[in-house]
This record gives sequence, structure tokens and C-alpha cells, in this order.
Amino acid sequence: MSKLFAPLALRAVTLPNRIAMAPMCQYTAGPDGLPSEWHLVHLGARAAGGVGLVLSEATAVLPEGRISPQDTGIWSGAHVDAWRPVAAFLTAHGAVPAMQLAHAGFKASTYRPWAAERGGVPDADGGWTPVAPGTTPFAPNYRTPTALDAAGISAVVEAFAAGATRALDAGFAAVEIHAAHGYLLHEFLSPLSNHRTDEYGGDRAGRIRLTLEVARAVRAAVGEEVPVLARISSTDWVEGGWTVDDSVVLAAELAGAGVDLVDTSSGGVSPAQQVPLAPGYQVPAAARIRREAGVPTGAVGLIVEPEHAEQIVADGEADLVLLGRELLRDPYWPLRAAAKLGATPTWPNQYLRAT
Repeated sequence: MSKLFAPLALRAVTLPNRIAMAPMCQYTAGPDGLPSEWHLVHLGARAAGGVGLVLSEATAVLPEGRISPQDTGIWSGAHVDAWRPVAAFLTAHGAVPAMQLAHAGFKASTYRPWAAERGGVPDADGGWTPVAPGTTPFAPNYRTPTALDAAGISAVVEAFAAGATRALDAGFAAVEIHAAHGYLLHEFLSPLSNHRTDEYGGDRAGRIRLTLEVARAVRAAVGEEVPVLARISSTDWVEGGWTVDDSVVLAAELAGAGVDLVDTSSGGVSPAQQVPLAPGYQVPAAARIRREAGVPTGAVGLIVEPEHAEQIVADGEADLVLLGRELLRDPYWPLRAAAKLGATPTWPNQYLRAT
């Protein structure tokens, strides 16, 4: 029997298979952060295509936490109402809907990728001043952030918890804390971006403090039955930055704080990174974290072939395989993979004539 198509139980929720849709920003919300019909179709197609866990794009817990003015949010009741039909459609078509809760930190207020402009969006174009551990921008063409003070840090923790509650109200069955890719929580984790001298900086124990506070607050907000995932950057790919050794320690602490699975990505905090791209290039980090931290992991990164995904799960390198670009190319990848791996693809009734 295919291991990729075996169920995965996370607390009171059971995923129908080990295939997840990685969070991918669509930059298609309005200035109010409300998801649009695009999000319903984009995410819904992957549920119809057989994905077991469908994660939303990075969804900002505060307005200033958006990457671009076109990012989605979850900071108000209006967002709950707008997300509700999306979550309902995903559930009705067999997927477990999960929301990635995010704050972009010093990478906020930037133009979306296909805009003619690059870098920071000025106030006149709908931008804002980002916040971060300090006042150094991500890159010269990004906006200069304001350093978070104690009150600002507390507000961030509260916003993640409130966002998790709203996600459940909207019908999502799980949440993921975004602590990767150079966004706010990762900025606190990495010594490349965190130069604070207070209790949220300094040694690793200080730098991981905010992420653990967010994890505990989110766990308290959602209760004991809801799965909480955390996406981390396992390494910065920069000398002197965050390492896989650090990630093993963080993952064990996250598990103790109530996180059920560590979604293992990498990079994003420094333009100086040197990433050795290759199929499955982040799988070794997911395998090591799973083995040494004793926490379930998700593997992501240029996983394209069904046989490769099957091997990752069958060999115990990860409990879940997350697909990004491949699911953009083919929303029905899980159905093709099931047929290829000898599992039983469950095509929508409307599409049975194509089988």
C-alpha cells in the first residue's frame, strides 16, 4: 500500500493522505486584505484534485504584517466572513483546510512580483512603515522598519492568537504559524537580523522566545483538538546565520509548546543566501529534525515526481510532503500520483468521464 496515500492523524483531525499544498501568496486581495473569488477557485481546485491538506497563502494577522498591499488578512470579522466559503468548499471536497498565520516583518509593504516597480511601496501607493526586531531594512530598496518595543511584541503575540481563533471561526480545521522565509518570527530567530540586547535577542534562547510565545498563545487559542503546524527556515544558507542545529533545538521546543508538525523550509532572511537548489534539497533537514527533535515534519522543495514523494514518506524522512510549484502546474497531481503508485484515485464525480 502506498505510504503517501495513508491517512495522517494530527490531534482530532485526520488528513486523508500525506500530500499538502504549500502556502503560496497570490497577491490578489484588495487593500482591505479580503480574499477574492480567485482564492476560492485557486484553493478549491487543489481540494478537487485530491490534496489532503490545503494551506492558505501567508495570511496576515495585522494590516502591517502583509507582504504587499494585495495580501490576504485575518485581522477582523470581515475576513472571517470572506474566508468562510473558501474553507467550506475545501471541506466539502475532501481536503482539510488550514490557514497559515503570518507577519511579514521587514519584508512588508513591498510591490507584488509582477508589478513594474520593485522594493518598498511608499505611503502614497498604499504602503506603510514595517516593523522588525531592529531598524535595518531587508535590502536597500526595501522600507526602513521600526523596531518593535515590548508593547509591539505583545501585540504581535495577541494578533497571532486572535488570528487563529478567527481562522477556526471561518471553518479552517488547522493553523500554521509562519516562522520562515525572512518574515517577522524568522527575523527574531536569525542572528543575521536580530541584534537586540533585550530578552528577545542575544543568544539562541532569547532569539527563539517570540516564536515560542506565539506558539503557546496559538495553542491556547485553538484548544487541544486543533492541529498547529509551524513553518520554519531550517537554515539561512549564510555563514553565521541560523542553522539546522538551531532548528533541531527550536523544533523540540515548539513541540513542547503544542506544535504538532514542523513544516521544514529554508532561507529568506538575507539576500546573501546561497541555496543549493535540487529536487528534495530540504528533505535532509526535515529528516534530521524528525529524528532528533522527535516531532513530525513536512518536507518541501522541488518535489515533483510521485515516486520521490512516496520514498520520502516511506523512508521516514518526513510525515507529510508539501508541493508548491508542481501544484500550480497541475492541480490534479495527487490523482495522477495515486494511479501511478497503485492507490485508488478519487476523482470528482463530475470528472469521472476523464478516467
